[in-house]
Amino acid sequence: MSQTLNTTTLLIVPLAPLAASVLVGVFGTTFGGNLIGRRLSHTLCVLGVLVAFVLSAMTLKSVAMDGARLNETIYQWMVVGSLKMEVGFLIDGLTAMMMCVVTFVSLMVHIYTIGYMEEDEGYNRFFSYISLFTFSMLMLVMSNNFLQLFFGWEAVGLVSYLLIGFWYTRPTAIFANLKAFMVNRVGDFGFILGIGLIVAYAGTLSYADAFGAAGSLAKLTMPGSSWQLITVICICLFIGAMGKSAQFPLHVWLPDSMEGPTPISALIHAATMVTAGIFMVARMSPLFELSDVALSFVMTIGAITALFMGFLGIIQNDIKRVVAYSTLSQLGYMTVALGASAYSVAVFHLMTHAFFKALLFLAAGSVIMGVHHNQDIRWMGGLRKYMPITWITALLGSLALIGTPFFAGFYSKDSIIEAVHFSHIPGSEFAHFAVLAGVFVTAFYSFRMYFLVFHGKERFDQNPDAHHAHPADEEPDPHAHHDDHHKPHESPWVVTVPLVLLAIPSVVIGYLTIGPMLFSDLLKDSIIVDNDKHQAMAALGEEFHGAVQMALHGFTALPFWLALAGVVSAWYMYLVNPALPAAIKRRAMPLYTLLENKYYMDWFNENVIARGARGLGRSLWHGGDEAVIDGAMVNGSARGVAWIAGVVRWFQTGYIYHYAFAMIVGVFVLMTWFVWLSR
Repeated sequence: MSQTLNTTTLLIVPLAPLAASVLVGVFGTTFGGNLIGRRLSHTLCVLGVLVAFVLSAMTLKSVAMDGARLNETIYQWMVVGSLKMEVGFLIDGLTAMMMCVVTFVSLMVHIYTIGYMEEDEGYNRFFSYISLFTFSMLMLVMSNNFLQLFFGWEAVGLVSYLLIGFWYTRPTAIFANLKAFMVNRVGDFGFILGIGLIVAYAGTLSYADAFGAAGSLAKLTMPGSSWQLITVICICLFIGAMGKSAQFPLHVWLPDSMEGPTPISALIHAATMVTAGIFMVARMSPLFELSDVALSFVMTIGAITALFMGFLGIIQNDIKRVVAYSTLSQLGYMTVALGASAYSVAVFHLMTHAFFKALLFLAAGSVIMGVHHNQDIRWMGGLRKYMPITWITALLGSLALIGTPFFAGFYSKDSIIEAVHFSHIPGSEFAHFAVLAGVFVTAFYSFRMYFLVFHGKERFDQNPDAHHAHPADEEPDPHAHHDDHHKPHESPWVVTVPLVLLAIPSVVIGYLTIGPMLFSDLLKDSIIVDNDKHQAMAALGEEFHGAVQMALHGFTALPFWLALAGVVSAWYMYLVNPALPAAIKRRAMPLYTLLENKYYMDWFNENVIARGARGLGRSLWHGGDEAVIDGAMVNGSARGVAWIAGVVRWFQTGYIYHYAFAMIVGVFVLMTWFVWLSR
């Protein structure tokens, strides 16, 4: 195959999903007269994403096997002075891998949606949205400049807003999508400041030019301070990643985003959108490598997220929220790897996590369908015999998540733990403790959910809400004609086939790709590491003796035993001695209350930040707008003119003798004044 890539072929990758989205969004909805039916709508969208996936796979093969690369401007939008604003593609190992992950997971979600959203009134609209999201994400990962990166960044945020609030008649969905939108604006403010600083001091929006100027930027300080400019730039960029990738304290939007339909939980909040921040920091490695302060900040934030968000997963009873907090914790692991300068390890975990986390979300959706849209794991149990395909795929996904040797998650998660161990960045000791403790926590809450859902006594007929309206945090039931007393059932093939296809890479992808991803030239020109200062990757390379040897050694390492302890603890507490969790809860009620209130972060945001903002807004409204602008400047000036006019009116009577008298008085005053001056 040629060493070059065809730009026309690459253009088809994002444009195929976009074309399907536009056709279905216009002609498949009331906006365009419902000219396209359901079957044609999902066919167009699935076909568009399938084309994108096939071309992405071909691109990855060309990049990995033939060394093909591309960095080219596709379209020049405008030139402002010396600043060029362009649309362009940068295709290397990192981009090609992300293209395949995004399109494959999106394809599985598209197929899954055919069954999951079968009876929803917004069927065509949903397909239009998820295809539009795929286009936006592809534009983000394929960009070669900050302008296009920011376009994709904001576009995925916008589509996420539409999808979280897809059921827009529900107040909880509207609250959740507004919350996601507002929290991401906080992160995006930092992100655009970082881009602005690069433009101001490097004079370019191009990645290549900005990275070329990185050495010069590292020698500068912020005006009026001793802060390194490169440190400020990197921290601002990472604040953007904190919002998009849900890092503490900007994580609060992601659990509430479960208000959207389950397919978008898999697509956006597990595999693609929330990993955009991880991808961005990895892409910006030439900048982050020049600031240990920024790397330390990244690592510390990631460690806090990995450990403390995992704790919250322990007490969740909504099946989707358990998986959501797992996502938060795993994003923390990726961020810790970024802080350790193990960017390729972070991207490796991003890739493996995309498969098994999408699998777990889709399996959760299959369970929800099987039990007639109940989401509370306390009222499930014994589903193994009713849903065998969902059971086995969920088990495989859980084993991958907790880092079982030979499974995908093991290779990436263990590499993160080792990379932090070899790192000397300030904060690495705490980060190493956090990622180790997180292994036990992850195993415990993952198998707590697994045992409560698939094993033990059948409790789905004991649900106290079975004969009442569904709680606000549950999805509406498009299959409402089913009776809650009916036995659970396996999902249709359009749901189970994606589960099986995602289960396969969840098992084998780590074994197959750890060598190329971490220890070959695939990401060599995508990620830059200063091995003299940051030696984690070099140490990992020395320790690596093959995927089989790594997995066999994993059975003797501490993380395996921590994971096993978590599984055994969950088994004992929820199958053998189910009274124990309630007893622990009674004895540790203050801790449980803290976790139940999510460390009071939502309370703080709503009662301090939001209420303070409303108070400030009212002050500016009453004091600034009404008192100063309307009162003093607008109405005040009008009243002043009216008063002056009223005074002047006394002298403008229209009688000639009044004017003559005024003239005589005026002459008398002037004469008196001049006589006084002459003295």
